[in-house]
Amino acid sequence: MSRNLIRCALAGLTAAVFLFVGPAVRAQDLLVGQVASQTSPVTAANARGMAIGIKTYFDSVNDQGGVSGRSVKLITKDDGLVPGKMVEITKEFIADKNVLVLAGYVNTGGLTELSKANLLGGSGMALVAPLQGDKSIVGAANFFPFRSGYPDEVTALIKEAQSNFKKKAVVVYWNVTFGPAMMQLAQEVSKEVGLNVTAWVPIDAKAQDKFDAVMKQAVDAVVKESPDAVIMLISGRYALEFVKQIKNSAAKTAQLYAMSIVPSGDVVKAVGDAARGMVIAQAVPFPFSPSRPLVSEYQKTMKRYAPDEPLSFATLEGFVAGKITATAPTRHGAHPPRDTVPSSPNPKPARSPAAGLPHPPPPPPSGA
Repeated sequence: MSRNLIRCALAGLTAAVFLFVGPAVRAQDLLVGQVASQTSPVTAANARGMAIGIKTYFDSVNDQGGVSGRSVKLITKDDGLVPGKMVEITKEFIADKNVLVLAGYVNTGGLTELSKANLLGGSGMALVAPLQGDKSIVGAANFFPFRSGYPDEVTALIKEAQSNFKKKAVVVYWNVTFGPAMMQLAQEVSKEVGLNVTAWVPIDAKAQDKFDAVMKQAVDAVVKESPDAVIMLISGRYALEFVKQIKNSAAKTAQLYAMSIVPSGDVVKAVGDAARGMVIAQAVPFPFSPSRPLVSEYQKTMKRYAPDEPLSFATLEGFVAGKITATAPTRHGAHPPRDTVPSSPNPKPARSPAAGLPHPPPPPPSGA
């Protein structure tokens, strides 16, 4: 899993968050349902990137005649990062017989509730490539995760810090979604590998009205420890603000370790060259180099169908999700039943290739 780590800040900018509105739907369309909040500061960037990537692949399929003559459409709904709301919307998708399959869900808490309720297995509906791969969360029937789980990422980050002889580490975590569970895992793994963690700094992500005070308190706690490594179990605007403040503090030389849900493009936008040396786990290959056929296809498709959108890890993951989702129905004619999608049981999570770059790559060409 340590091969999945990418060491650097990556070029590219993430555009302003907007609420993705589903396309006009015709009765003969094949509908794909997605629940992902583009309004929550915790998930907005990844939710938007996933939606763009999926839709871009669907646009390319539809331009070539669709699936057995039927267009594939993505319908995205926002759950506000509320677990119960994700369950409610999913039930609505299940009740709509025009929705063939689900894809690209973002919300660890909601996915956990779906898994516990066995809602997908009981309905015959499949969920492809949720932004989560932990089998304890997406291990129920009809979950088809593309990525490895957050525990793999956190374990790899801690081992990476230990293998680079970090003498004093601090772990920063929040109290929502994956935060508490990953903090407990980090405690176990750091003890197992011998990484010296001198402080565990919590961030109250539920106190959004006190955002500035919460972030200052967390940064002050880290600075007090004078660490040479900081492992971040946070995402969204909290992660970006934390990086920005740390890079302007007395702890600016500490190496930062982040999970894949922290958009590298946003990090570069937030701190520029100061992002050099940051370690970010990734679930997909490097999206800026066409050395792999999949990435080459992704870049060409983005350039044609989403020329104003920057290349990113999130849109590449969405592109892969769209590719998997749209490919399965082609094996079953114009009217594939729900329980045949996807047709390959228990796909293994993907693992990205080794990617260790000492410096950020040059920015991709405009529109690439």
